[in-house]
Amino acid sequence: MMKAKIHRATVTEANLNYVGSITIDRNIMDAVDILPNEKVQIVNNNNGARLETYVIEGERGSGVICLNGAAARLVQPGDVVIIISYAMMSEEEVKTHQPKVAIMDENNRIVEMLGEEIHATIY
Repeated sequence: MMKAKIHRATVTEANLNYVGSITIDRNIMDAVDILPNEKVQIVNNNNGARLETYVIEGERGSGVICLNGAAARLVQPGDVVIIISYAMMSEEEVKTHQPKVAIMDENNRIVEMLGEEIHATIY
């Protein structure tokens, strides 16, 4: 099940020479309950690339969204991405689960938190 989503974050850096991962501002991580080393999927809205990696904690309040290592070949600073975390759940947990969805602005500030996925094209 989808556990969390950071919707329309802007890539601030792409660092090919760093050990692979994605660095995310710790404030954003906390808002959606994503942990350091957690596996995430990244979808690049600019070029359609999809990849999986793990999360590294970035400086609080920095707005950093940095793809590191080989993943840096699939993004450019300024690209808009969706970062998705998934979790295994029992059938009972699924019945009450609500993912945390952070809608981002162009400066990687959270403009809205959703308790469910909205099925619309407004964002």
